[in-house]
Amino acid sequence: MTVQAGQIIVMGGGGFTMEPDNPLLDDYALAATGRHRPRVCFVPTAAGDAAGYIERFYDAFPDDLCEPTYLSLFSRKVDDLAAFLSAQDLVYVGGGNTVNLLAVWRAQGLDRVLPQVLAGGTIFCGVSAGALCWFQRGITDSYSPDLKPLTNGLGLLEGAFCPHYDSDPRRPFLWPDFVARHGGPAIAAQDGVALHYVDGKIVRAVTSRPDAKAFRYDVVDGDVREETITPVYLGREAAERV
Repeated sequence: MTVQAGQIIVMGGGGFTMEPDNPLLDDYALAATGRHRPRVCFVPTAAGDAAGYIERFYDAFPDDLCEPTYLSLFSRKVDDLAAFLSAQDLVYVGGGNTVNLLAVWRAQGLDRVLPQVLAGGTIFCGVSAGALCWFQRGITDSYSPDLKPLTNGLGLLEGAFCPHYDSDPRRPFLWPDFVARHGGPAIAAQDGVALHYVDGKIVRAVTSRPDAKAFRYDVVDGDVREETITPVYLGREAAERV
């Protein structure tokens, strides 16, 4: 796989979607832009552009923190997707149905412009479906209530990803077998954990919950090996800065 230049922040769960009273992960994503008032675009495709989800985004990202906007692909008003997204500092992709997200993005041609937007300096960020979509593969309940393999991700990040590794008890049970069948590298992240990738490599792991973790899996000599990733608790960092 060719390494994709750029920064992507993937969340196993959390952010304003799951933790409206705990902005630590969202604040981290905003700070990663390095701008005092960054331009932030929310992409709610996986939730079918649900109006309530968009309203929650604007509540979590008010004008005094950033310049918020959103991209609708169901009622599209943007002609040049590359130019529109390249003008943003942060593209924040919400959760929902990963399979539908990928289908709509491909039908609208968004998948073709994302690599150049990413390489141009816009940071991508996402939670749940908005995190899984960047990888090559993973498991999802988008096809049915059961967890099934997804093998046609965008591939901007190598390998496989599994969000909600603590809140859905099926995932730790099924994930090692998925890795054995489909190969690594593979990352599983608990809710509240974010992994910050730069040029395809994890450079930092952070969390909004003191005890949350992520795990790296790979296949070595036919065996699935697990390595714990212990993230930095952002609440402790914030307290130390005061």
